[in-house]
Formats: sequence, structure tokens, C-alpha cells
Amino acid sequence: MIRSTSAKDANELAWFKSSYSDSSDPNDCVEVATTPTALLVRDSKNPRGPRLGVSTTAWATFVTYASER
Repeated sequence: MIRSTSAKDANELAWFKSSYSDSSDPNDCVEVATTPTALLVRDSKNPRGPRLGVSTTAWATFVTYASER
């Protein structure tokens, strides 16, 4: 798990949400941003709040697992 990201790096990230987001509120979703070594996830309703960071390898493993279910 990635435990921290510098404030400068976090402000320069390009955040996006899934085109599959199916909420009546377009802001009610999680968003992701990528770096060369990590994928960050945040709550779209609280963009300055906490972020979960995982390595790109861990994310790829998760996506593979989830797509098989």
C-alpha cells in the first residue's frame, strides 16, 4: 500500500471516474488517478479527503480477480 503522496503531486493528478458509474448524483462516485508506480482512489464528494493508494501490480491483481467474479 502507498501510504503518502506529496501535496504537490496530489494536486497535479488527473482524477477520473468510471463511465460505468450508475448513480443519480454524478458526484456520488469514487475517482481514480494513476502515477507511474501507484493507483490512488478517493471519494468524489470529498476530493481533499483521504486517498487509498495501491501499487499498480496490486491494482492489476484486484481487477483481474474482480472481473472473474
